[in-house]
Amino acid sequence: MFRYTAASMTAAVLTVGTELTRGEITNTNASFIAEALTSRGHDVTELSTVDDDRCRIVQALRRLGEVHSVIVCTGGLGPTTDDLTAESVAEALGVALERDFDSVEAIRARLARAGRELSDSNARQADLPACARVLPNAHGTAPGFEVRVGRAQAFFLPGVPSEMKAMFAERVAPALPPPAGPCQTQIRLRLFGMPESAVNDSLAGIEAAHGVELGYRAHFPELEVKVRARADGEREAQARARAAANEVIARLGREIVYGEGEQELSHVVGQLLLDRGLLLCVAESCTGGLVGQLITDAPGSSAYFVGGAITYSNQAKEQQLGVRPELLATHGAVSAEVARAMAHGARERFSADVAVALTGIAGPGGGSPEKPVGLVHIAVATRAGCADAKMVQPGSRAQVRRRAAFAALALVRSVLLETEGARK
Repeated sequence: MFRYTAASMTAAVLTVGTELTRGEITNTNASFIAEALTSRGHDVTELSTVDDDRCRIVQALRRLGEVHSVIVCTGGLGPTTDDLTAESVAEALGVALERDFDSVEAIRARLARAGRELSDSNARQADLPACARVLPNAHGTAPGFEVRVGRAQAFFLPGVPSEMKAMFAERVAPALPPPAGPCQTQIRLRLFGMPESAVNDSLAGIEAAHGVELGYRAHFPELEVKVRARADGEREAQARARAAANEVIARLGREIVYGEGEQELSHVVGQLLLDRGLLLCVAESCTGGLVGQLITDAPGSSAYFVGGAITYSNQAKEQQLGVRPELLATHGAVSAEVARAMAHGARERFSADVAVALTGIAGPGGGSPEKPVGLVHIAVATRAGCADAKMVQPGSRAQVRRRAAFAALALVRSVLLETEGARK
């Protein structure tokens, strides 16, 4: 492992790929790595992206190595002719490429498990700079590697996000040099249900009172509040951040602040169901199965999720959920009355403890002055009764659907917190 001995401690993220510089794909790798480094106390002061051009990759590496102490680079380690990162690093360092035969055998074994044979292109992925420390990749074919570039400890990872994230946790995080200067701690609070401007206004004075920095990140339809503290000692930094985070929670309320760190709203709801031994089902109209998708994104969701129905038409609502035709005729499909009937019907038919139902107008057409685009009615039925909510949030069709799905999960969470003993 390389040892870091320099004084200044700034970090840079370099992403390589013509598809990034042309805007053909979103650069999620850069944001993930920057956040991961920041959470470990490193000051990320530069994000750089270059295309698949060896000369420009070499120039970027040499420049970053002169001014930073840590570089994390992703992309350009694949088997195709435009994957130039390894040879660019070798050129920047003035060394040759050498084939790592342990990596060749790892690639061969992985391909064999998929019924494929090792090709020359795949073997080329094991050609690494002669001075590199290999970072094995248990999640794909391309190994990563670590070298020193100038004054920087530099890590090179595949560009496939799932591989990159796993390798960062397994290979990079344990090898990072300790941050220099004051200790830093960051707590990420996850929010839903309040506009960013209102959150900002509600938290006035917290920074000065606790000696912390507050940062905001909107990730539709959620918001993150990042509480960052610096102090001479780790305990003091942690205590300062925790006290400020607790005040943020107290001011905004647990209805708005649903979790911390990597917690997803659907996972938080799932854990509440699991803790209480309850089963959930869904009845969806305008969201077309999105709530069920969010719930089942969590591993182990079969322990608390039994299924659901996508009842887009009135006929489907009647036949699959038992919604009475006269209810639809009197109030319309997009109404609190129909949402409640859908929830009760789903709970009965799926033999679930909790049922959440949604019906609304996702747009772009279909709205009226009385029922505009963005109107969604949500209901949650339990043994104790039925809670409902109304959302009116204009936006694109995708935005309306996603916000409605999150609002449905938030209502389930609220009901579970209020009625801990809900049972069939």
